[in-house]
Amino acid sequence: MRKFSSPRVGVLLLAAGLLLYPMLFTGPFYRDIGVTFLLAAISASAWNIVGGYAGQVSVGHSMFFGLGAYTPLLVYTLWGWPPIAGIPLGIVLSLALAVLIGLPTFRLTGHYFSMATIAVAELIRIFFGTWDLVGAAIGLQGPAVARSFWDLTFRGELPYYYIFLAVLGILLLVTATLERRRFGFYMRAIKASERAAKSLGVPVRGTKIKALALSAAFTSAAGSLYVIKTGFIDPDSGFGILISVQMVIVAALGGAGTLFGPLVGALILIPLQSATNSWFGGGGSGLTYILYGGIIVVIARFEPGGLFEMWQRVAPKLRKRFWSRAHAA
Repeated sequence: MRKFSSPRVGVLLLAAGLLLYPMLFTGPFYRDIGVTFLLAAISASAWNIVGGYAGQVSVGHSMFFGLGAYTPLLVYTLWGWPPIAGIPLGIVLSLALAVLIGLPTFRLTGHYFSMATIAVAELIRIFFGTWDLVGAAIGLQGPAVARSFWDLTFRGELPYYYIFLAVLGILLLVTATLERRRFGFYMRAIKASERAAKSLGVPVRGTKIKALALSAAFTSAAGSLYVIKTGFIDPDSGFGILISVQMVIVAALGGAGTLFGPLVGALILIPLQSATNSWFGGGGSGLTYILYGGIIVVIARFEPGGLFEMWQRVAPKLRKRFWSRAHAA
């Protein structure tokens, strides 16, 4: 009989837990947290491709999220198409923007690259805030009532939950496949030492642009999922810097550069954020910023590898201690 390894059992338990969550927690509040968790996990996992595996810390990923959010409602506003028809357009625009931005900015390294991505995202936010075609500062709104199934306008959270879960599953499958391919080794080599990777023949610039493009495509899909659920978008909710900051913090908290690190980060941060907003009302949003800052300080000081890496280091010791006590008994 074939034995299952503990990582495989963990993956199966995680998948089962995610599938059964809305059945076990049926209240609207809990299902909303579940949908928000999945969206945060998708966004952070998409950022993780370029920021975690390749080590290129973009703090302007909201530019791709915003493009993905605007295009579904733009095709609805201009031509009356179902918003879902705008998802491929958002991905194509995000891919083009990733190449356009990556060519000059990847000449920069470290915090200079991060600052460049912030500047570009902010410029795009300001531009969209003054562009009448996309509603300027007011933004765009989708169909209030579903005209057909393809509008994806549901009354409850359950359909959105499983749609988001399917996208997250595809993203994790793609990332897991890349981990074992040459492209994945290239990204990790660049993260470890760009100069050493280049000396060994790694196509550094091409690899970074491909990583950014793939990350941008899935981040755009996350933006499209967000706007299809909410039915509204404006420059701040699409291109705001806190969107990018949340992606970075969720990935770093769980473990940037690991497959399930962003999920661990989202599992901790999103319920905590929802709880503060619920307990403190309007003041909870301000507390969220303090929470973000505190998490950055704690991660940088005590656990740069994130909680997932810490667990991988601590788990064997706990397992060894458990078995030694079991045999002693």
